[in-house]
Order: sequence, then structure tokens, then C-alpha cells
Amino acid sequence: MNSLPQELEVWYLIPAIRRELANLFISEFNLNQKQVSKILGITEGAVSQYLSSKRGNELKFNKKEIEEIKKTAKKIISDEKNSREHFYKLCIKLRGTESLCKLHKKHDKSVNKNCDLCNC
Repeated sequence: MNSLPQELEVWYLIPAIRRELANLFISEFNLNQKQVSKILGITEGAVSQYLSSKRGNELKFNKKEIEEIKKTAKKIISDEKNSREHFYKLCIKLRGTESLCKLHKKHDKSVNKNCDLCNC
């Protein structure tokens, strides 16, 4: 599959971020699935699938990336009305990260090993 980095964001990055945020909101902020679904703008069923790793499970973040996600989770909790803006800014930060770049190379064999398209 020849894929653009933007396609990977839609197919893998956004679902993986939702997975991590859903887990954080429930485990660290004691929210329930209904509250998480409202914050993330998704159904409760989708939240359940993220929590059980049925969605968004292929992309694994490294420690540095997880820390960025945790910072954003705190921002979202303290400023819920701007949750989409915080989510968007997180997506921008995680573009071109090592984890996404590795996934791109795994799925697209045409990507050169020395590819710097994502600047990671």
C-alpha cells in the first residue's frame, strides 16, 4: 500500500490517540464511558472498543509520546470546552514522530529507509 502520511494520521494516529486518551480519562481522571464519549465526540461503543483495544491498537507510542498525550489529557480535563483544539494540537505534535514513521515504513514498503518526509 502506497500511503501518504496524512492517511496514516486518519487511519492510525487519531484512533491511537483516542485509545490513549480514553484509557487516561477513565484510569487517571475517574470518568465514565459516557463522559469520555462526550469529550472525544464519539459514541460510548467506540470508547468501549478503544478500552478493549479493538480499535486504535496498531500504533504504539513511546514514552515521550505518551507524556505528550498525558499533558493534553490534563489540558482537556481543565478546559473541556476547547477539547477539540487541544486534540488537534496533539495530532500536530505527534505527526512525524518515531512511532508513526515506523508504522508508515511497515505498511508502505515503497518508503525509503532514509525517508525524511515526516521529519522524524
